[in-house]
Amino acid sequence: MTDVRHVLVLPDRDAAEQVAEELPDRFGVREEPQLVRDALAGEDDAEDAQWLVVVEDPERRLDATGLDALAAEFEGWLEAP
Repeated sequence: MTDVRHVLVLPDRDAAEQVAEELPDRFGVREEPQLVRDALAGEDDAEDAQWLVVVEDPERRLDATGLDALAAEFEGWLEAP
Protein backbone atom coordinates (compact mmCIF):
# COMPACT_ATOMS: atom_id res chain seq x y z
CA MET A 1 0.00 0.00 0.00
CA THR A 2 1.32 3.45 -0.86
CA ASP A 3 1.00 6.30 1.58
CA VAL A 4 -1.35 9.12 0.77
CA ARG A 5 -0.42 12.75 1.33
CA HIS A 6 -3.01 15.53 1.23
CA VAL A 7 -1.84 19.06 0.46
CA LEU A 8 -4.07 21.96 1.47
CA VAL A 9 -3.13 25.30 -0.10
CA LEU A 10 -3.82 28.38 2.03
CA PRO A 11 -3.35 32.09 1.33
CA ASP A 12 -1.16 32.88 4.35
CA ARG A 13 0.57 31.47 7.41
CA ASP A 14 -2.23 32.38 9.83
CA ALA A 15 -4.78 30.45 7.77
CA ALA A 16 -2.42 27.47 7.50
CA GLU A 17 -1.87 27.43 11.27
CA GLN A 18 -5.62 27.60 11.92
CA VAL A 19 -6.31 24.73 9.52
CA ALA A 20 -3.56 22.67 11.16
CA GLU A 21 -5.18 23.28 14.56
CA GLU A 22 -8.60 22.15 13.25
CA LEU A 23 -7.39 18.86 11.77
CA PRO A 24 -7.21 16.80 14.99
CA ASP A 25 -10.70 17.81 16.16
CA ARG A 26 -12.45 17.51 12.82
CA PHE A 27 -10.63 14.57 11.28
CA GLY A 28 -8.81 12.83 14.11
CA VAL A 29 -5.42 13.54 12.56
CA ARG A 30 -2.82 12.20 15.00
CA GLU A 31 0.41 13.28 13.35
CA GLU A 32 1.21 16.96 13.31
CA PRO A 33 0.81 18.29 9.77
CA GLN A 34 3.73 20.03 8.10
CA LEU A 35 3.45 23.73 7.31
CA VAL A 36 5.44 24.73 4.24
CA ARG A 37 5.88 28.17 2.69
CA ASP A 38 5.38 27.97 -1.07
CA ALA A 39 6.69 31.11 -2.76
CA LEU A 40 5.09 31.83 -6.10
CA ALA A 41 7.42 31.56 -9.05
CA GLY A 42 9.68 34.58 -9.30
CA GLU A 43 8.44 36.15 -6.08
CA ASP A 44 10.75 36.94 -3.18
CA ASP A 45 8.27 38.82 -1.03
CA ALA A 46 6.73 36.78 1.81
CA GLU A 47 3.44 38.55 1.15
CA ASP A 48 3.20 36.67 -2.14
CA ALA A 49 3.70 33.24 -0.60
CA GLN A 50 1.06 30.60 -0.24
CA TRP A 51 1.26 28.17 2.65
CA LEU A 52 0.80 24.44 2.38
CA VAL A 53 -0.54 22.15 5.08
CA VAL A 54 0.73 18.65 4.33
CA VAL A 55 -1.22 15.84 5.99
CA GLU A 56 -0.01 12.23 5.87
CA ASP A 57 -2.83 9.69 5.52
CA PRO A 58 -1.21 6.23 5.47
CA GLU A 59 -4.49 4.51 6.31
CA ARG A 60 -6.40 6.38 3.61
CA ARG A 61 -9.12 7.36 6.04
CA LEU A 62 -9.35 11.13 5.52
CA ASP A 63 -12.22 12.48 3.43
CA ALA A 64 -10.86 14.62 0.59
CA THR A 65 -14.18 16.48 0.22
CA GLY A 66 -14.12 17.38 3.91
CA LEU A 67 -10.50 18.53 3.72
CA ASP A 68 -11.33 20.71 0.72
CA ALA A 69 -14.30 22.20 2.59
CA LEU A 70 -12.07 23.00 5.59
CA ALA A 71 -9.50 24.70 3.36
CA ALA A 72 -12.28 26.65 1.62
CA GLU A 73 -13.36 28.10 4.99
CA PHE A 74 -9.96 29.82 5.02
CA GLU A 75 -9.96 30.81 1.32
CA GLY A 76 -7.86 27.81 0.31
CA TRP A 77 -8.29 24.48 -1.43
CA LEU A 78 -7.16 20.87 -1.44
CA GLU A 79 -4.56 20.26 -4.13
CA ALA A 80 -5.55 17.51 -6.55
CA PRO A 81 -3.42 14.35 -6.17
